[in-house]
Amino acid sequence: MTMTILDAPATARALPYETLAPALAAMMVRRRDGLTRSPERLVVPLTGGVLLAMPACDAEFAVTKLVTVHADNPARGLPSLLGEVLLMRADTGERLLMLDGPTVTAHRTAALSALAALRLGATAGAELLVIGSGVQAQAHIAAFARLLGVTRVRVRSRDRSHAQALAARACASGLHADTADDLPAALAASAIIVTATTANDPVIPDHVRDDAFIAAVGAYRPDMCELPAALLHRADLWVDDLAGAAHEAGDLLRAGIDFGSVRALQEIATGAARAHPGRPVVFKSVGQALWDLAAARLAWEGLGNAGGAAGPSAGRSSGGTAC
Repeated sequence: MTMTILDAPATARALPYETLAPALAAMMVRRRDGLTRSPERLVVPLTGGVLLAMPACDAEFAVTKLVTVHADNPARGLPSLLGEVLLMRADTGERLLMLDGPTVTAHRTAALSALAALRLGATAGAELLVIGSGVQAQAHIAAFARLLGVTRVRVRSRDRSHAQALAARACASGLHADTADDLPAALAASAIIVTATTANDPVIPDHVRDDAFIAAVGAYRPDMCELPAALLHRADLWVDDLAGAAHEAGDLLRAGIDFGSVRALQEIATGAARAHPGRPVVFKSVGQALWDLAAARLAWEGLGNAGGAAGPSAGRSSGGTAC
């Protein structure tokens, strides 16, 4: 079987938010039912950067994402994040599909945030405040517009010109967008907030509305932080992966949060719990290889391979147990 390779634009087309969010929810159900495996990511220090290896599998497919992060790459004219996602058959190991890693990461993270917003009671069509102006910020604007009907966006960044550029792209897509020069006013107006930065200290004060939904997707190391401790201690706290958050979610760790009070989005996706009303909801995303598996499965099926792994040995997968 010849492996299919999708570049970044083709990967984006293969992962529409409208179908990616349900695919993520379905993967959570598989995880609940014991049909998946996903060991903690392997982190390997490199000269000037780091290599991340993230494997996962279910009964039909296995996936590995290999990503390198080099903070100084933009000065070299290179993206700071490079990588690929490889999908293979679980029963034979045949390589099926290779996708662009940064695009998969951006799309599945934004779709997961939007799924959390939908399941945790965020106000549909509410004004969106985005802190950050990079790839994740752009993906979240698109996902929240598609899935929650957001039409009004404000963007804030350390570099105002970057915020202006992202706001202009949002306007070009048909949204009403501008920069959030007055942060207190933007916080007062916004019922949905996304923080997508590499900050080491809080990027917003604890002045959010009681009905606010906050998706915190930056601060991916224990020493990083986007949200103030006071906000976290009064909010309803949710994460995409409890095990990963316990040692990677810098916001929660710095605030001294008792992880016994933190719940996993899987509870919502499988109907086991609901958010508490009357307080802000914070959804902290640290990433999980199963989300990459959900995206890769969706892309593979979108290529006309519905019904599972194709090929001469299709159907030999056990189907009822994890790999």
